[in-house]
Amino acid sequence: MEMRNPIDVRIIVEGASDVENVSRALQNIALGAEYHITISSIIPTTNTEIAKKAVSGADIVLVATDVDAPGRELADKFQKVLKKEVGHIERMKLPFGHDVEYIDPILIRKEIKNAIIRSGLISIGNLGRFQELKTRLKESENQIKELNKEVDNLSSDKEKLANENKELASSMERLEFKQKSIQEDLKTAKNQYADVKNKYGIILKKNLYETFPLGELWKENFNETLEEEDLITFITSEFKPDNVVLGQGFIAAPSKKDAVEWLKVIRTVLIFYDSKIEDLKEEIGDEKFSPTLLKG
Repeated sequence: MEMRNPIDVRIIVEGASDVENVSRALQNIALGAEYHITISSIIPTTNTEIAKKAVSGADIVLVATDVDAPGRELADKFQKVLKKEVGHIERMKLPFGHDVEYIDPILIRKEIKNAIIRSGLISIGNLGRFQELKTRLKESENQIKELNKEVDNLSSDKEKLANENKELASSMERLEFKQKSIQEDLKTAKNQYADVKNKYGIILKKNLYETFPLGELWKENFNETLEEEDLITFITSEFKPDNVVLGQGFIAAPSKKDAVEWLKVIRTVLIFYDSKIEDLKEEIGDEKFSPTLLKG
């Protein structure tokens, strides 16, 4: 499976001190492995025009403001101004105000993750509406085709049946009125479809991965403790699977089934190459090698 680019997330804050606090909170956090995203920039501004240019093309924008009334008003202003510039906007509430000298980075880190999760859930919730509009659009197109056929048939009958000209003309007027009404419905549906597609199309194309603790998944499926994570990581880096990312004690894949299937492949490979323990020890180093991991 082709690896997709990570989701582009940008954070708007009110001032330079907030940049420092958010940057500190982002240290030692593996958002790429956990959510397949990247924080591409932290933008200190309260100016909407500057914000428009800074967030253009982003998948998700987090507006980080204080929990007080001014912070809420600023977040609402950015929501209205930037909603057409990016895929999704989500407010991120900073735990404390600017007058606090030290803000716990753990609290900010937690709020960043929560805001990202909320964005994903809202996007998923809108998929149903997107599909409904797509269905309505298809139905409207089919109705237009049928009506066009009827119009063509009536036009042909009009030429052949001159004596019934008035009756056919009346029928044509009714059909044309119905056609215009449906065309208006189609136009409305197309506009709604385009709006939803523009807002959520980028996120739909992203390949979002699920993340699982490596040790827990190994224990759950093989009923044994994973003694040496380094060997699993080494083998995965050698095989380079398209739909699996492994590291820092986690394995990420499109689904749990995909992750388990890859671990089964690794375990089979380890058992099959049991006779080549010495070669593996030479490649990865005795200090990282544990033969007990190769026993089935």
